[in-house]
Amino acid sequence: MPSAQPPRAVFAMDPVHLPLLFPPPLMDRLRQVAEIDTALVVRDLTDPAAAPALARAEVLITGWGCPRLDASALVAAPELRTVLHAAGSVRSLIGDALWDGGITVSSAVTGNALPVAEYTLAMILLAGKDALAHRERFRTTHAHPTPAETAATGNLGRRVGVIGASRVGRRLLELLRPFDFAVSLYDPYVDAAEAAALGAEPLPLEELLRRSDIVSLHAPDIPETHRMLDRTRLALIRDGGVLINTSRGALVDTRALTDELVTGRLSAVLDVTDPEPLPAGSPLYTLPNVFLTPHIAGSLGNELARLGRVVAEELERMAAGLPLAHEVLHADLARVA
Repeated sequence: MPSAQPPRAVFAMDPVHLPLLFPPPLMDRLRQVAEIDTALVVRDLTDPAAAPALARAEVLITGWGCPRLDASALVAAPELRTVLHAAGSVRSLIGDALWDGGITVSSAVTGNALPVAEYTLAMILLAGKDALAHRERFRTTHAHPTPAETAATGNLGRRVGVIGASRVGRRLLELLRPFDFAVSLYDPYVDAAEAAALGAEPLPLEELLRRSDIVSLHAPDIPETHRMLDRTRLALIRDGGVLINTSRGALVDTRALTDELVTGRLSAVLDVTDPEPLPAGSPLYTLPNVFLTPHIAGSLGNELARLGRVVAEELERMAAGLPLAHEVLHADLARVA
C-alpha cells in the first residue's frame, strides 16, 4: 500500500555530482514523491546544520563522496530505513550496522553497466580490426595497409571470451549478439543452460584464455578474483591476443601483464589498472600496443542522469508501497561488486 505520507529523504554525497545525477526533470520527480530539501547535500553526518534533516530522514540518497554509513549513521538518522545509491558498488559504503539493522539498500549499478558494456563493445570491434596496430603503422608509412598486413584483421568469427556474467558482463553479451562473433563465457556461478541463454559457450577459465582472440574482464573485485589473471594464465592467451579490462585493475597481475605487453606478444585495452593511476614511468603509457584510458568506461557527463533516473524510479516505487527493483542483499556481496 502507498505510504500515507511521502518518505522523507536527504542527499548524502559530494554536491558536485548532484546537478548531473539529478537534472531538473529528475529533481522534479523526486520532489513529487518525497519530502526533500534539494539545497541540502550532506557530506558529514556530524554536521550540526544537517542534524535536523537527518534526524527525520527515512531515506538517504547517496552517491560518490558519501561518508561510510556505519553505526554513526544510525545515530544521526535514527528513522533511516532505506539507502538509494546513485552509483555502483555499495561494498565500501554500507557498514555492518546498517545490514544488521535491516536497512534496505538499492544501487544504480544496472544503470552504470550499460556505458561500460558499450565502451567494451566498441573496443572489441576496434581490436578485431587491429586498429591499434594499423594506427601506429599509418603514422609512419602514411600508406594504406597491404593485403598481407590485413590478412589477420576482421571481426568475422573472432572468438571473444567474457570473464564474469556480472551486470556489465550480461549487458555486453546482449550487445554482442548482433555481431558475427563466437562468444565464450567463464563464470563459476553460471551453468551451461544459463550460458546458452546468454548467447555464450561456457568454458573453464584456462580453456577460454587459450581459445579466445579477445578476452574481456567483467568479474567482481573480491578476494577470490584477486590477480586471477596471473603470469601463468596470461601466458595462455594466444599470440596476438587482446586483453580488455574495464572491471578492476586488481584482477590482473600488472607486472606480469606489463612484461607480456613489452614483448609485443599481446595487446591490451585498459580502463582500469593496479595501482590506479599507474606510476609515471610505467611503459603502459607509451607502448603502441596498449590503449590506456583513465577509468572512463563507467557513467560520465550526461550518462550520470541514467543513475539518477534509477534512484527516482526506486523512490517512486517506495512511495507507491512497492518493493525496490534493484535491492542489494548483504548475502550477495560475497560474490558481486
